[in-house]
Amino acid sequence: MARLGGGTHMNAIQAAGQHLARCDTCGQIGAPASEPCCRRCGAELQLRRPGSLQRTAALLIAGYVLYLPANLLPIMETRSLFGMQQDTIMSGVVYLWTSGSWILALIVFVASVAVPLLKLVSLTFLIVSVQRGWRAYALPRAHLYRLLELIGRWSMLDVYVVTILVALVQVQSLAAIAPGSGVLPFAAVVVLSMLATMSFDPRLIWDPIPDATDKESKP
Repeated sequence: MARLGGGTHMNAIQAAGQHLARCDTCGQIGAPASEPCCRRCGAELQLRRPGSLQRTAALLIAGYVLYLPANLLPIMETRSLFGMQQDTIMSGVVYLWTSGSWILALIVFVASVAVPLLKLVSLTFLIVSVQRGWRAYALPRAHLYRLLELIGRWSMLDVYVVTILVALVQVQSLAAIAPGSGVLPFAAVVVLSMLATMSFDPRLIWDPIPDATDKESKP
């Protein structure tokens, strides 16, 4: 018996145990052994994505490596008659907070600093749980992955970065604005976290849980 969530113990009937797979493109259920391609959209059917954990881990490592320069390097350089100013994401948050726009500062901090880090940490937790064959709380972990998918699809972090630029620069006609060295690492972290979420196969969460049909077939 396995704990799926909320303290409830139960056995799960897995599609893989029935040699069935869900199409990643359209959601159609098919049998890869007899029908290698989806009947609805023609995409390849796979019981599990080959190399899912390895690809996800590689993307996460790259994301962790770029996370620090993304937040420490300036994302914008402003040149005017008064000199040059360099601003990082955190300096933008501090500026917004000290200027009284603490709600906007909180939104920018959460969207541009906290969310990317939480996505990396959450995916790392999911990878570790799969590699160690955890059976406990499979359903909450599956919900966590769906939440990561939702955040990656709708977060639009670039919108908040533009908000930082507008708030910091306050567009002056005599100011020349250029992207700083932190723009590329920041964009790379966002893209890498999205790719890592897409490459992770959530079906691996359920593999350690015994299939109910296998148990019923035993004498």
